[in-house]
Amino acid sequence: MHILSLLIMKRKIAIGITGASGSIYAKRLLNYLAFLDNLEVGLVLSKNAKDVWNLEIGEPFHAPEFVKVFEFHDYFAPFASGSSKYEALVIVPCSMGTVGRIAHGLSDDLITRAADVMLKEKRKLICVIRDTPLNLIHLKNLTLISEAGGMILPAAPSFYSKPTTIEELVDTVVHRIIDHLNLEIQTFRWGEN
Repeated sequence: MHILSLLIMKRKIAIGITGASGSIYAKRLLNYLAFLDNLEVGLVLSKNAKDVWNLEIGEPFHAPEFVKVFEFHDYFAPFASGSSKYEALVIVPCSMGTVGRIAHGLSDDLITRAADVMLKEKRKLICVIRDTPLNLIHLKNLTLISEAGGMILPAAPSFYSKPTTIEELVDTVVHRIIDHLNLEIQTFRWGEN
């Protein structure tokens, strides 16, 4: 392969949306990713994700044009295999049921299979959990994922940037997700603004 083609290869990221509350986090993340060049995004929604999206966002889910949507049980999706070059999976929001299945190696759908792939290949898995409070089972499952190399990124907004809208508040979490994907974004930086 020519060196120039190596330099212009698209980065590949997968996003899983589950039926946990917090669809706005996924919506805002997709909005930001739409403006980034040289990025390929694969998307999968759980069985309940569309219903929760419709309830919380107030409109049916429509995939942005820049993403490729895969069905919930499509094990032929590229990020279902370690031979693909997808570098990260963000599950946003990530339900505790999904966390439990990932923690115990139950790859019973495309989201949990992709998570298993990311962990076994030592790639980035980011679970954006929103549930609260957490019981002992949740905490143990989250610990197992963390010990296996996954990142637990709670959807816990910060306030030091003084957000004034729900979107600005949500973005304090979304910008952290983007940071951990090693993508560039203009955002509030502590001590810099």
